[in-house]
Amino acid sequence: MDALVIGAGPAGLMAAEELARFGGVVVAEAKPTAARKFLMAGKSGLNVTKAEARAAFMRHYDSDWLDPMLADFGPDEVAQWCRDLGQEVFTGSSGRVFPEAMKASPLLRAWLSRLSSSGVEVRTRWMWTGWHDGIFTFTTPDGPRLLQPRACVLALGGASWPRLGSDAAWVPILAAQGVEIAPFKPANMGFRVEWSPHMTRHFGQAIKGAMLRAGPQQERGEFVLSARGLEGGGIYAISRHLREGAALFLNLLPDLADDELSARLARLRSSDSMGNQLRKLGLSPAAVALVMEFGRSMPMQQALRALPLRHDGPRPLAEAISSAGGVARSAVTDALALRAMPGVYVCGEMLDWEAPTGGYLLTGCWATGKWAGRHAGQSVLDHERRGAQGALPVAQGLGQKPDQI
Repeated sequence: MDALVIGAGPAGLMAAEELARFGGVVVAEAKPTAARKFLMAGKSGLNVTKAEARAAFMRHYDSDWLDPMLADFGPDEVAQWCRDLGQEVFTGSSGRVFPEAMKASPLLRAWLSRLSSSGVEVRTRWMWTGWHDGIFTFTTPDGPRLLQPRACVLALGGASWPRLGSDAAWVPILAAQGVEIAPFKPANMGFRVEWSPHMTRHFGQAIKGAMLRAGPQQERGEFVLSARGLEGGGIYAISRHLREGAALFLNLLPDLADDELSARLARLRSSDSMGNQLRKLGLSPAAVALVMEFGRSMPMQQALRALPLRHDGPRPLAEAISSAGGVARSAVTDALALRAMPGVYVCGEMLDWEAPTGGYLLTGCWATGKWAGRHAGQSVLDHERRGAQGALPVAQGLGQKPDQI
């Protein structure tokens, strides 16, 4: 079976791994090397998944239509897959799962080696430009090339981190074929804040142990004060509700019962400044500054329990860790095949789904890639069993011979 995957990120490489079970596979990647965003994300510690019960794990995704894919390749399967590549994993105190090497590069090297031995060929600097009479067209260092696969999986990423390849250049190509695309929005992103000058010395400081609330969601998490605003895992976890207009509130002492907090406040000296009182309650200098910034005129207990953090909206899409939007659920079958284009499958961040950081994003990309690759391979196998010849319907003859892959 001749199969094509366009995009060599985590989802695309996983699709190629599945397709290789059915025959030879070519992966076309526009950038000079594979998985550039994956490598960047793993620089400070590659969080591959989250060790928690499967039902709880799935609740972190905004799209329940991913449930079968996550049930097929969830946290346990991700951990075992890493081990099978010779990369032992460990679970941190937060439940996040990391390779012992911590970085992405050893895992990627082992994976690419296994893919190569399975018959997967990665062609870099191959930029997909669309179709000509149903045949895939590319610009390459050696000039234009045409490919006519018998199955294809698109894994071109979303719209965040465009310099690493996720630039959504594929949107007009698929839209022209009648594929419904949900508009892209930033996800897992920071929020802009116009700070007063006294906050400058606290930039880069983390707020730890707080409870953040946005709309119906409450999350315990750490975040950072920066010159650009609010950033970090705690903010990313509730970013969807914030993006949609929910107000942000902060409980700075979530482990302290209301009665105990009231008693501690009563023991404070009234002659002390508000800043000194906050410090005596055990708040860090950055947390004290945050209360002074947003809660100076509020009753102390209210400021500590529900400090309103005012912001000026999300940081730009290009700065976001991931994106919401993409190929709509209605545009694909349960097998992730495009309804408008038989023989073409879609996976990863191209699809319209959203999840927080903490291992959920990467697991979602791998799970959808595995699902799309398996079904693409099975579709060709079924095509052959029915006695049909040649490529699947997406490829309609061009009048000139495409490259054989």
